[in-house]
Amino acid sequence: MLIRSISGVRGLTESHLTPETSIMYAKALHTFLPDGVIMAGRDSRPSGDSILHAIAGELVRLGRTVIHCGIVPTPTVQFMVHNTESVGGFIVTASHNPIEWNGLKFVRSNSTFFHLEECEQLFELVDNDPELHDADERGIIWPEQNAIQKHVIACASLKCINLNRIQKRKFKIVIDAVNGAGAYALPAMLESLGCEVIELNCEPNGHFNRGTEPLPENLSDLCQA
Repeated sequence: MLIRSISGVRGLTESHLTPETSIMYAKALHTFLPDGVIMAGRDSRPSGDSILHAIAGELVRLGRTVIHCGIVPTPTVQFMVHNTESVGGFIVTASHNPIEWNGLKFVRSNSTFFHLEECEQLFELVDNDPELHDADERGIIWPEQNAIQKHVIACASLKCINLNRIQKRKFKIVIDAVNGAGAYALPAMLESLGCEVIELNCEPNGHFNRGTEPLPENLSDLCQA
């Protein structure tokens, strides 16, 4: 089944949130957003690659330029929307749901998530499934390989961060990223603050070797590190 809410869309990838289904959301997003570039990213679930490329391919057919940030945390896509001239974005992610799920989150031009009424308008467009003709000039997919680095630098440079004070504390921190979207970003952020980082499950390959909800029963490796 598909679950649609203010959080976006989530569904089982074998039966409901397929690349074919996702194309309908691409058309709706194109219709809803003003002209301009659209930012995109995904979490590490293997199903996310085909879903993202289905959406991006449809947007390209309709004349959009899509900036593809790769596997990144959701806030990194929001950061990139905020710091570029893109008119919005989407993230293929199911957050803490099990591996058989995936989802879509939609980002406004001001880098916040769609409001409730905007989600409802988008879902209405999906349900109507309007026929959209090929653009006179196709768009392109532009890879952005430094989104995480840009986000880390911006966070470490915030005025509220006393970098010298943090570095002097010489923190030693264990990260268990469950091979998710934060597998590169979290260690990079902490290392930029001068922390010694011990990495557990920090390969963003989507192989969740424990439950993804941060519950006590799922944190045994972290407790033993």
